[in-house]
Amino acid sequence: QLQASGGGLVQAGGSLRLSCVAPGRTFSRYRGWFRQAPGKEREFVATISWSGGSIIYADSVKGRFTISRDNARNTVYLQMNSLKPEDTAVYYCAAGSRTIVSSATEASRYDYWGQGTLVTVSS
Repeated sequence: QLQASGGGLVQAGGSLRLSCVAPGRTFSRYRGWFRQAPGKEREFVATISWSGGSIIYADSVKGRFTISRDNARNTVYLQMNSLKPEDTAVYYCAAGSRTIVSSATEASRYDYWGQGTLVTVSS
């Protein structure tokens, strides 16, 4: 239902921009990114409210990643700079129509998910 793209192989210190489009979906209160590294649980990365007025980042990506959204295109972006090997994971985008700020970092609060895009950061 959500289509994520933009993953790839990059050297440490490099940048990537992920995109996630929601075809036919006109409203989602929050749009978020999560990631899952091999052998680890899925973890929260970043989320943004409909207006863009509420943005939350995981501590591990603060200052390096920037989330944004274009509601006219039903698309959310994740600009990832200064990438580290520990950022290697499958990145999933998600949309929540009833998500609220107090629980916006919880994967269970999102209704729709993309298929994931693989980001590999080499050292």
